[in-house]
Amino acid sequence: MREIILVANWKMYKTISEGLEFIECLKQKIKGKPKVIICSPFTALSNIKEALKDNGLELGAQNLFYESEGAFTGEISPVMLKDAGAKYVIIGHSERRCIFHETNDFINKKVIAAIENNIRPIFCVGEKIEDRRSDLTEMIIRKQILEGLENINKDNLENIIIAYEPVWAIGTGLNAKPEEASEVHRFIRNTLNETYNNKIGENITILYGGSIKEDNIEGLGKMEEIDGGLVGGASLNCNVFSSIWSKLKTSKSI
Repeated sequence: MREIILVANWKMYKTISEGLEFIECLKQKIKGKPKVIICSPFTALSNIKEALKDNGLELGAQNLFYESEGAFTGEISPVMLKDAGAKYVIIGHSERRCIFHETNDFINKKVIAAIENNIRPIFCVGEKIEDRRSDLTEMIIRKQILEGLENINKDNLENIIIAYEPVWAIGTGLNAKPEEASEVHRFIRNTLNETYNNKIGENITILYGGSIKEDNIEGLGKMEEIDGGLVGGASLNCNVFSSIWSKLKTSKSI
């Protein structure tokens, strides 16, 4: 049975004290399933790890570099993330692809590095608005999946979480309609099934990301293909995020 997961991506927000305050608030409001993963800035990882002890919340990072160590000024290795307590890491987020021009090949190296260090990748894919308008969504998504997951042993695939985040819905206030998102999720599952010749697509957790809010999570959560959400701006407020969690819980009848 697929995991239902809600990920908080704090992006470049929250000092250590702000992050700890958020966690203390969240611990009073969230208990049990769906699983919650907090992806904090690097500076707060160790502190958030301590705050998350024994409450069911889990820790993730927002990025990594694919080498374990070396002369890579400003980068963070998977070894460092693991040492700081991160069990998950976001890889291939649209902001990394668009702002920092990360390629599928570069992202693939990161996914492999995470797996080799027993950190679960939250692997992001998504199309730009011009791709959707040109009916290129499936071609773009397929290319990102096949190249981003190249040379990944199929036995490791179920440890990967995929997040479909249409680029045109990131930070714009727009979001895909539940039926539109579900259609792409089904395409991702079919692509995985066809590529690996098994039922991997039915077993892998696929999240939706893209302007998730209190007023749209229930509709998204009711879609069978959608296993939760990768939440950006709405994850910065404890009350809003806990409300999204509660509505996801209700929509999935957990």
